[in-house]
Amino acid sequence: MPLFKFTKIERRRISLFFLCLILAVGAWLFFSLSNKYVYQVQTLVRFVNLPEKRAFNPLQSDTVRLQVEGTGWQLLFSKLRINPESVDIDLKDLKKQNFIELSSQIQKINIQIGSIQKVVYVNPDTLYFDFSSSTVKKIPVVFKQNVKFKSQFGISDSVQINPAFITITGPVKELSEVNYWETEVSNLTNLSESLNMRINLKRPVKANVTIYPNYVNVKLNIDEFTEKVIEIPVGVINNKEFRNVKLLPDKVKVTILSPLSKYPEIERKDFELYVDLDNWKKDGYSQLPVRVIRLPEFSKLVKIEPQTLDYIIQK
Repeated sequence: MPLFKFTKIERRRISLFFLCLILAVGAWLFFSLSNKYVYQVQTLVRFVNLPEKRAFNPLQSDTVRLQVEGTGWQLLFSKLRINPESVDIDLKDLKKQNFIELSSQIQKINIQIGSIQKVVYVNPDTLYFDFSSSTVKKIPVVFKQNVKFKSQFGISDSVQINPAFITITGPVKELSEVNYWETEVSNLTNLSESLNMRINLKRPVKANVTIYPNYVNVKLNIDEFTEKVIEIPVGVINNKEFRNVKLLPDKVKVTILSPLSKYPEIERKDFELYVDLDNWKKDGYSQLPVRVIRLPEFSKLVKIEPQTLDYIIQK
């Protein structure tokens, strides 16, 4: 049973009250959202038109705050679009001065953003730069990979990178610690065939460092792998005091996974196995474990039989 029982007239008055309330709130929201508002967003700066033959070092952070003006409606419906990852800052004026006034580039920034809202101020307003002598360096490219293959498949040859070296330009101090340049990480799965691909190089962290080119072509040779068993003689190292060391047996069976394309080429000379007499002299081993020095390129060791050898030492 309801706590309050309203007459028909009372119910009409209550409905009219809430209708008026909703209309009043709607009118207030409409006029409020029609007003001008200013808010801030933070974004990275990306320098363009870098001065030639002059290396520079920004004396402040690589981020700026954009002060954006717009109506409440624009703020409500467009705020997500006014948050760019970066804005381009033109450095052509560094040819004659060591600072850039961002207030003179607000119009260009608004064009980049392409929003109905308007950037009215950039903080900081001025970027200052420290100049030093520029140098050029040629460094190798390193392919960063996160590659997964189908069962029994893998890389069967050296990764081919073209160009294998890139040119890096910047201050002497910055470049002295850079000896190679990495590609973006390639996430590849379920591979079973060779492939060629274009991969972007990582963007320089420092704004005063540039690289050329910005991408490389990478070729991956992928092949199916199969088992191969071959008998290999075992050598002896650290034999300085004895005339002869006889191993029992003197050969072991080595099982490897080899690319099908290289299977016929694999020979005994591609392997190098040894036992270390120090395991007996210093550690007192009764049997000597077999160690691997060298295997055929791009092969994978499965097992060695036997893994330890008896020995006879003749003085």
